[in-house]
Order: sequence, then C-alpha cells, then structure tokens
Amino acid sequence: MYIIKFKTLILYTCILCIFIGMLAFLSIDRAAADETELAENQRAVPIIMYHSITTPQKKTSKYVISSQQFEEDLKYIKAEGYTTITMQQLIDFVHDEADLPEKPILLSFDDGYYNNYCYAYPLLQKYQMSAVISIIGKYTDLYSENEEYNPNYSHITWDNIREMEASGLVEIQNHSYNMHTNTEGRNGTKKKKGESREVYRSTLEGDLMKLQERLAKETGKVATTFTYPFGGVSSESYEIIKNMGFEASLSCEEKMNYITKGDTEGLYMLNRYLRTNKRSVSDILRKQK
Repeated sequence: MYIIKFKTLILYTCILCIFIGMLAFLSIDRAAADETELAENQRAVPIIMYHSITTPQKKTSKYVISSQQFEEDLKYIKAEGYTTITMQQLIDFVHDEADLPEKPILLSFDDGYYNNYCYAYPLLQKYQMSAVISIIGKYTDLYSENEEYNPNYSHITWDNIREMEASGLVEIQNHSYNMHTNTEGRNGTKKKKGESREVYRSTLEGDLMKLQERLAKETGKVATTFTYPFGGVSSESYEIIKNMGFEASLSCEEKMNYITKGDTEGLYMLNRYLRTNKRSVSDILRKQK
C-alpha cells in the first residue's frame, strides 16, 4: 500500500512539474510578445548637444569643437546607420502621426552662434543630415541689425535662419528671448529665490512669448520646443511651458531617451549628451551599446 501511495505521489509531482513548465513557457512567450510590441511603439533616441563650431586651426574647449570634429561625428553617425531627425519628427511620432527610423538621433545646437551657419550648416548639407538650433532671440535681433558676421562671437541672423529652414535640414527652437543670463540672482529661466509664482510666471511667459512672436513674424513659424538655458530648471516652469503650447522641452541631463507613442509627457525634459572637444559622438554612442 505504501508503495502504491509513493508511486501516486511521484505521478502527481510529475504532472505538477509539467503544468508549471507549461505556465513558464507561456509566460516567456507572452513576455516576448510584449517586448516585440514595445519595440514597435518605442524608440531609443540619443540627443547630442553642441554649442560652437570653429576651424581646425582655432582653439577648442568644452563648448567649442572644430569643424573637423563635427564632420567626424557625421561620418560616424552615417557609418553606424543612424538617421538624424528633428523635434517635429519626434513629436509626430509620439502623437502617432508619423513613424521614426529604427536608429534615430537628434543633433541640437544651443545659443544659435553664427559659426553654426558658417561651419556646421555646410557639413549638414554635404551629408544631408538635419539639426535643431535653439536660438537666443535678443542676439539674433542684435546681429541682424548690426550686420556683424564674426564666427568667433556673432549669432545667426534672421536671413541665416530663413535660408537654413528653407533647406529642410535645420529646425529652429526657443532658447528664450533674453533669459540666457546669470544676472540679478537668476540662473537662466530658473525661478529666483523668494520669487512669487505670479511674478515668475509673468516673467517667463513674457520672455518666451516675445521670441515666439519674433519667430512668427520673421519665419512664419513658432517653436514647438523650449530648450532650457544652462539646464537651469524649476518645477514651476513645467506647467507654464505646456500651457504656452510648447509640445516638448530639452534639458541638460545626460541619459538616453526612450520615446513611446502616445506618451506626450515623455517629450518634456528630454535628456542630452554634451559633445565636448574631448568626447566625440562615437565615444558617447559606444557607451550606450
């Protein structure tokens, strides 16, 4: 009798093991299906942050790279099968109005220096790649008026902007009209210590709207994205930015972006990798593999 009970116990144990195994297989298969679904609706999007471009003979720094270094970046991007995109393409993907390439990458330039037009734009034309330039409105107005074209310190003019936008390779975004400063206790568009919410809202809205209006007048377009100067961010700015109609924002935190269709919140505070004279795009992207 004991032998029969023992055999029965073994039989039940075997059946239980088979049942557990089938559940595990089904769970693995379901997980694989979920991963496939996620892959179809999500993209990993690295965003590179540039500032100034100079000639190979000039001195480079953390925020200044040579045109030769920039060209090496573009060559690497092409060789590795990446496709450059604009913020509008990213926004359209999230709103399910368009798709993105399998390996998208976004090249962003902060401040709108004239050397972006002199040195970066011709290379974008050469390799047929796109970039996003976030301008400081006050300086674009200033250098458009005085017609001083010096790649060492001038900023792009409205004529430069219209030419680059017409090419379809350059997209212009908002980097504030005149808040790219560290004066009077304010760090860029960050809220001042002790400043009321009402004063902060009025100040930020007034400045950003001034550039939006200048863009509309000079180009017939308005920016869809706000790029935080110096990465100075206050949580109070999030609602203000959205209510003004900006569909995305760019920060300075260095991480990969995982963009998902339908997730409009994921378009705000996008991360960017700073391209310095000592860290190339190949260095940045290889670490992400």
